[in-house]
Amino acid sequence: MPAAITLDDLRRHAVARSLFKPTTLPKAIAKLGFVQADPIRAPARAQDLTLRRRVLDYRAGDLERRYAKLPIEEDFFVNYGFLPRATQALMHPRTARTDWPPARWAQALAVLDWVREQGVVHPRAVDLQFDHGKTKNWFGGSSNASTQLLDGMHYRGLLRIARREGGVRLYAARDATSPPPDAAAAYDALADVVLNKYAPLPERSFSELVSRIRHGAPQWTPLVRAAVARAKARPPSTRIDGVTWYWPEGENPASKRHAIDDGLRLLAPFDPVVWDRRRFELFWGWAYRFEAYTPAPKRVRGYYALPLLWRGQVIGWGNLAWADGRLQADIGYVNGQTPREVAFGAALDDELGRLQAFLQAPSV
Repeated sequence: MPAAITLDDLRRHAVARSLFKPTTLPKAIAKLGFVQADPIRAPARAQDLTLRRRVLDYRAGDLERRYAKLPIEEDFFVNYGFLPRATQALMHPRTARTDWPPARWAQALAVLDWVREQGVVHPRAVDLQFDHGKTKNWFGGSSNASTQLLDGMHYRGLLRIARREGGVRLYAARDATSPPPDAAAAYDALADVVLNKYAPLPERSFSELVSRIRHGAPQWTPLVRAAVARAKARPPSTRIDGVTWYWPEGENPASKRHAIDDGLRLLAPFDPVVWDRRRFELFWGWAYRFEAYTPAPKRVRGYYALPLLWRGQVIGWGNLAWADGRLQADIGYVNGQTPREVAFGAALDDELGRLQAFLQAPSV
């Protein structure tokens, strides 16, 4: 009889399968299935921090620079980010949760006709052309109404992101697509993307992620309950200390291939290794929270604390800043003490050196 799978096996499996051998940018995105995006740059955006661990010679901004030539799209999935074009197509045509009134649709169709004539447009150009005025934004402030309109058109599949300039999204018309012939099968395929990205997953986290697919495809909301049940029935699983865990078919969490190395890694807050905070606590025994939007006096780890992974354990975090061409690092530890091994200091120096190179110059 094979040995029972342990929590240690699952932890090693999670790290090894996600931090795969660095490859090309297209292959890394395809293997991940989805890369979550975040606009905060501390010291780089989350998508760049995620990809630097998985792409050979990756430099901050490479995804933005190469986006237009890659078979990927910016869109909403379980979160906003980048995903293969074929995966995005499964969610379209997308029906938003709230329909626009006729006047709003008239605005959108007028903008769409103009965008088709122009090819690729900057939001500022749309605002100058149509003068939609100002509107209240999600944060209670004022923003251009055209910006919100373009965002809504993008979500509804009328527009796509052609590329970015200085972080600003430039839009182009998106070709209309037919709905998938089998909505349930398409939902199942997206559930498999979720599991492949974040596995092994505890049952509650897996269910919540499969349910979140409805945010990327609101038209399938009535299918959610059945899709969650199917998603949990398909893959292998085990139960440890009252928690059921799932992982993709064909993988073995107890495999000896999942060896732990001496490398040290500072991970993005949204890196798939640490993304699920429930799994994080089960694996590493302490609570990690993203505190960028927490008032400064209430922060425990820091504004943009990067989990510090060493020898298969997340033992601390780092707050990094890029100033005057140099990387500044403030490292904290869960137990309040820096590991005394010489190997740790060398591994930390190596990681900070890699980050310095990643931030310093664009790749050619």
